[in-house]
Amino acid sequence: MALRITVIGTGYLGATHAACMAELGFEVLGMDVDPEKITALSAGRVPMYEPGLSELLLKHVVGHEGSTGRLRFTTSPEEVAEFGDVHFICVNTPQRKGEFAADMTYVDAALDALAPHLRRPALVVGKSTVPVGSASRLAERLAALAPAGEGAELAWNPEFLREGYAVGDTLHPDRLVVGVRSEHAERLLREVYATPIAEGVPFVVTDFPTAELVKTAANSFLATKISFINAMAEVCESAGADVVQLSQALAHDARIGGKFLNAGLGFGGGCLPKDIRAFMARAGELGADQALTFLREVDSINMRRRSRMVELAREQCGGGFLGRRVAVLGASFKPNSDDIRDSPALNVAGQIQLQGAQVTVYDPKAVDNARKMFPSLAYADSAMEAVEGAHVVLHLTEWQEFRELDPVAVGAVVAERRLVDGRNVLDGARWRAAGWTYRAMGRPVVE
Repeated sequence: MALRITVIGTGYLGATHAACMAELGFEVLGMDVDPEKITALSAGRVPMYEPGLSELLLKHVVGHEGSTGRLRFTTSPEEVAEFGDVHFICVNTPQRKGEFAADMTYVDAALDALAPHLRRPALVVGKSTVPVGSASRLAERLAALAPAGEGAELAWNPEFLREGYAVGDTLHPDRLVVGVRSEHAERLLREVYATPIAEGVPFVVTDFPTAELVKTAANSFLATKISFINAMAEVCESAGADVVQLSQALAHDARIGGKFLNAGLGFGGGCLPKDIRAFMARAGELGADQALTFLREVDSINMRRRSRMVELAREQCGGGFLGRRVAVLGASFKPNSDDIRDSPALNVAGQIQLQGAQVTVYDPKAVDNARKMFPSLAYADSAMEAVEGAHVVLHLTEWQEFRELDPVAVGAVVAERRLVDGRNVLDGARWRAAGWTYRAMGRPVVE
C-alpha cells in the first residue's frame, strides 16, 4: 500500500512541500490552524509568490478541473493522524522576541496537536529549522503523548529551499539529509524520496544533532561568505579598489568559488539573519559560545551595509534628504519573491524617509506586502512611475526588470540623473554613458 503524506503548517515551506509531494505521486493532506489559509489553498490560491507553485497547486488540489486530486487541506489534527503514514512538520521558528534564540512555540504546538491522535505506527518528520538538541526532546515527547507509543517515531529532515527556486529545490534537491534512529525510519524516508534518489541525489543519513546542525551550519557559512565580500567592499572603498573585480578574481580559485561572493546591500529574509542569531544563542547554551563569536561580526557587517547605503544616498542628495525625492527600486529581500521579512531595501527606504526624504518604492511582486508593513512610504505601480521627479534612484533588489531599464528613458523623467546600485549588478558604464552619476558600494568613484 502506498504511503500517505501529511504536511503540518502550510506557509512558504509547507505549501511547497505539500504540492511537491503530490507531484511525486503521493496522496497528501495539508493542515494549518489558520482557516483562511486552508480556504485559499483549497481554492488553489497560493498565499505567497513563488514561481511555479501556483501551477503545481492547481495541478493537484482536489476539486479543480483536470487536477489529479492528490492534494487537499484541513484544519483537523485528528483527520491528519488518521490519514497519514508520514507526517512532516513544516512550521516557522522565528526569532524569539527580545532574544537571539529561536522560538519553538509553533513546532511544539504542532507536535502536541498531532501526537495524542496517533493510534497506529507513524513517522513524524521535522523539517523546520531548530536549535540542535530539539529533535531528541521532541522524540521523547512524541513517545509520551502518542497512544501508539514507540510506534510513533521521529526523524529530522532539514529543508534547504531557496526562495524563488523552492519548487525545483524540493523536486530536485542538491542533497537530502535525514536524521534517524532506526532502519525503519530510514526506509520510509527512502520511499518518500525514491524519485530524487533515483535521479542521483545524495541521500545522507545521520543522527539527530548532525541533521539539525547541517541547516544552521549551511546558512552560517553562506552568511559568512556574503559578509566577507562586503567587508572587502569596505576595504576597497578606503583603498580605491574595485570589489567586483576582486570578487571575480577570487571566484577563479576553485577552493573559494563565485557563488554568494557578490558585494552589495547584504542579506535579509526570514532565514539567514534569524538562523545565525539562533545558532549563536544555542552555542552559548551548550557552552560553545566562543566557537561562533565570528558570527556576531558577520551580522554586524551585514547591518552596516544598510547604513552605508543610506550614507551614499545622502551624499547624492547633496548632504541631506529634506525636500529630496528618492526612488527605491525593490522591496522584497531578494528577487523572484514577495517576501519582505527583514528586507534590506525596505530598511533603507524607511531610514531615508525618517531623515526627511519623500520616498517612493516599486517592486514587481512585493508592493502589497510592503504597503501593509510600511504604510507611510509611497508606492508606485511601475519603475518609471517610481523614478519620476527623483533626485536619486536606489537599486536595492536585483530583479531582472531593473537590469533591463533604459538609462535614457529613465533619465528623461528624473529630476537628477543619480543612481546608487546597492546590488552591484547594473552596467555602470551604460548608465554613465547616458549622463548618470553612478555609485556602488566597494567600487571606485568615476566622475
